Amino acid sequence: MDTSFAPEDLAFRDEVRAFFAEAYDAELQARLNNLETFRDAVIDWQKRLYKQGWIAPGWPKEYGGTGWNATQKFIYETERTAAGIRDVIPFGLNMVGPVIYQFGNEEQKERFLPRILQSEDWWCQGYSEPGAGSDLASLKTRAVREGDEYIVTGAKIWTSYAQYADWIFCLVRTNSDGKKQEGISFLLIDMKSPGIKVNPIVSIDGHYSLNEVEFNDVRVPVANLIGEQDKGWTYAKALLAHERTAIAGVADSKRTLAQTREFAAREVNGGKSLLSDPLFQKRLSDIEIELMALEFTELRVLASVASGGAPGAESSLLKIKGTEMQQAVQELKMEVAAYYQGVLPNELTPEQLGHDFGSQARQSYMYGRASTIYGGSNEVQKNVIAKAVLGL
Repeated sequence: MDTSFAPEDLAFRDEVRAFFAEAYDAELQARLNNLETFRDAVIDWQKRLYKQGWIAPGWPKEYGGTGWNATQKFIYETERTAAGIRDVIPFGLNMVGPVIYQFGNEEQKERFLPRILQSEDWWCQGYSEPGAGSDLASLKTRAVREGDEYIVTGAKIWTSYAQYADWIFCLVRTNSDGKKQEGISFLLIDMKSPGIKVNPIVSIDGHYSLNEVEFNDVRVPVANLIGEQDKGWTYAKALLAHERTAIAGVADSKRTLAQTREFAAREVNGGKSLLSDPLFQKRLSDIEIELMALEFTELRVLASVASGGAPGAESSLLKIKGTEMQQAVQELKMEVAAYYQGVLPNELTPEQLGHDFGSQARQSYMYGRASTIYGGSNEVQKNVIAKAVLGL
């Protein structure tokens, strides 16, 4: 693999840097950090990306994608994280959008894809259920067809940003005969439909982004069914492959590790910088080496997808190692913060505390405990690899 950038790649990198410097201003960042303005600020940022033509790097050009090659995608992600810019909300652009353009009919493509690209609709994901998380095929939410509608009853859980969502894409059971993977359908449901109730879940980091979504005899037009009835498991697996590849978060882990290195350089340990401690240096270097190896693995997968392939068992590998590395970086950052990460918010100002990253280190560590679970637990991903690669 040739890892050097061609002149045109360097020119593209400069273009990305210039755009981020101009478009992602301090006023926008302040709104993104404020819960009251968060939703509108996200939409504003994504509309700026859409206007630039960069909203959907992973989409085919015929549907509004960028047409970037694997190197350009890598450069974009690297520069995004280096600038501290949040990624787009993935549920519409990175999850349901690809399912619609791969498996939806022409009417569905014309109806939903432009609105996803323009951030006119905020989507959330209705997969996990109470009692059916990693064992997704055991879902109980039912959809019974009555004429031109489905009547949906059940509940979804751990639904990120459902409080903001206009639409939810759901896996529902339409047939109980045969294997549990059979008889599952993929439905698009308007969140304004009568019978939908959103119950907030406050996570361990003290933030509110998760929800339980109840469906009480919710009527959904049959026109909102993706593909064939009872074949939704096929579409769900395609979506999960894209999701798990994105969950790896290599570029974000590299940025967090670089920040941790800076924090360690400022931290005094025994009269010397913590960064000079041999044991700390070894831990830092071990993580850097693992991240480098993971980065090259991600590049190989991106190159394969760019050549017309689809992420398969490799996405499970990226998910496993990527989330393990996220947690390793978060743990190291917590250790640099030491006792200061235990101070609860609002007890002391950053100036009084002396460690402005202490609270953030604790929050990211706490939320990060879930990364090896969501998107399919890492134990399940190991089974996927064993079956797909080793034939076990």
